[in-house]
Amino acid sequence: MKFLVCFVFILCSFKFYAQTANDTLVKKEKPHSILVATLLSTGLPGAGQVYNSIAMPKGKKKAYWKVPLIYAGLGVSTYFLIKNQQKVNLYKNEYIQRVRFGIVSPDLAAYDLTAIKSLHDQYQSRRDLTILAVFGVYVINIIDAAVEAHFVHFDVSKDLSLGIRPTLMTGYAPGVALSFNFR
Repeated sequence: MKFLVCFVFILCSFKFYAQTANDTLVKKEKPHSILVATLLSTGLPGAGQVYNSIAMPKGKKKAYWKVPLIYAGLGVSTYFLIKNQQKVNLYKNEYIQRVRFGIVSPDLAAYDLTAIKSLHDQYQSRRDLTILAVFGVYVINIIDAAVEAHFVHFDVSKDLSLGIRPTLMTGYAPGVALSFNFR
């Protein structure tokens, strides 16, 4: 009898845990770093978007589709930057050649000195705007990666809804009714 009491006492002192097959497959979520996404996009445009896409849970929209848009924006603005800089150099050199040496290029013989100066100024302002465009696309890429990193694990329930319907207000004035559902 003493043996049975000791056995039950020892048996009751152990803790037992049940584990299902799904518990072994559940991965612990690592916190998604906003700083890493921002730094990746700063170092290599589009890398932050790819980093965010990898961390997105299954079934959510991925952000890697933005990478071709980023490179298209950078490529187009850089192309126009180079073309405008070539025109600035062309008209600057032509102006210097005419003022210092009196040599007129046959391609630009139809323009006088004030027209050359005007064309130079025009392409110089265009070049400055395209520098801003390159910088703007680059900064928008970084901001997008940081904002997307904030919303990687953001969950929007399907039960949230907004209803808009026409209604008659006091005095029979037409209006719009908004109804929010938070179920």
